[in-house]
Amino acid sequence: MSRRPIAEDDLHAYVDQALEPERRAEVASYLADHVDVAERVAAFAAQREQLRDALASITDEPLPAALNLSRIIESRKRRPSRVWAAIAALLLLGLGGLGGWTMRSLLPDRSSGLSALAQEAAYSYGVYAPDRVRPVEIRASDSAELTQWVSNRLKQPVKVPDLAVSGYRLMGGRLIATSHGPAAMFMYDDDHGNRLVVLTRPMSNPDQATPMLPQSTGDVAGFAWADRGMGYTLVGQLPADTLKPIANEIRKQAGPI
Repeated sequence: MSRRPIAEDDLHAYVDQALEPERRAEVASYLADHVDVAERVAAFAAQREQLRDALASITDEPLPAALNLSRIIESRKRRPSRVWAAIAALLLLGLGGLGGWTMRSLLPDRSSGLSALAQEAAYSYGVYAPDRVRPVEIRASDSAELTQWVSNRLKQPVKVPDLAVSGYRLMGGRLIATSHGPAAMFMYDDDHGNRLVVLTRPMSNPDQATPMLPQSTGDVAGFAWADRGMGYTLVGQLPADTLKPIANEIRKQAGPI
C-alpha cells in the first residue's frame, strides 16, 4: 500500500470504476475503515445508477439525422453566401455595443481562484474532519517532517500556523490533490471537539495577491486570500465572526520565510 492520501478525486473515480486495480484496493480499504465516507460514496454510486437507469431507454436510439456531422457540414456548404453576409452585418452592428462586455467576460475573475481554493478546503474538511481514526497523514508530533514534506511537494517553503493563541492545537496534516496541483492541509481542534482546516497551495498568476474574502460551501464557512503567490484558506463549521480573527492570525504568521 502506498502512503498517498485518499482524496475526493479518488472517491469519485472509485464510483466511476476508473481507478487502477492497486489504487482501487487502497480506496476500498480506506472506506472499510471510514464508515461515514463509505456512506457518501454509496450515495454517489446510487445516484450514478439512477442516472444510468433514467437514460437507459435512449442509449440505443440512433443518432438524429439533424445531428449527423457529415450532414451538418454538407448543409453549411450549400447555404447561399448572402446568408453569411447578413450574419456578418449583424455581428458588425452588435460589435460596438457588446464588445466591451464581451472583453470584460473574458478577463479572469480575481475571486474565482479564491473560490476554488475555499471549495477545495471545504471538500477536504468534509472528508477528513469527521474522521475520528485517521484525519491526518502526519501527526503534530512529527511537525518537522510534515513541514519538510509539504514544502518539497509544493516547491514552496510552507509554514505550519500556530493557533494556540486562538485556542486550537495542531493535529497534523496531509497533502491534498486538487485540479490546480498539490495542496497542504493542516487540521486543528480545540477542547470542545471543534475542528478547523487550513489549506494552502501556489496560486495562478492573476491570484498572486488577493485580499481576504469570506467563503462558504454548504455548512462549511471560512475565509480565503492570496499573498506572494500562495493561497490560504481557513474553513470550519463555526460563525464567520469566530473564524475571521483566526484567519487574521494565520495571515499574520504566513509572512516571508
